[in-house]
Amino acid sequence: MPTIDLSQIPHSEVEALSQFVHSTSGPELRDLIDSLVDCVRDGATEVSLSAETADLTPNQAATRLGMSRTHLYKLLDSGEIIFHRVGRDRRIRIIDLAKFEAQRQRDRRELAETFARQPQTKSGAIGEIADLL
Repeated sequence: MPTIDLSQIPHSEVEALSQFVHSTSGPELRDLIDSLVDCVRDGATEVSLSAETADLTPNQAATRLGMSRTHLYKLLDSGEIIFHRVGRDRRIRIIDLAKFEAQRQRDRRELAETFARQPQTKSGAIGEIADLL
């Protein structure tokens, strides 16, 4: 999987690229370059490029997700991450891993919102109980 070192790109060149793409390109290229510019602005030092059809080994997938291989195997065995076999070995398509990552982010966001609303829910429940008394 090829990687691009972003650490040496000057901020002024990133901004110039962003302005150029917005003035001259179609939406597909603009979205791609915007994603790259966002990575640089957010402080990413490397970006990996891969085809949707590319396969990852469990070790590569675990590294990408920032988890142990043991935990990844549990997710594979439970069916949370789709995989296929190549002989005895398991392989995970990049697109399936991306879907899992997106779902995990949605779940985390939903959980955070639930915890953020907890005081409101508690005070609402206390108000309802007080009305009943």
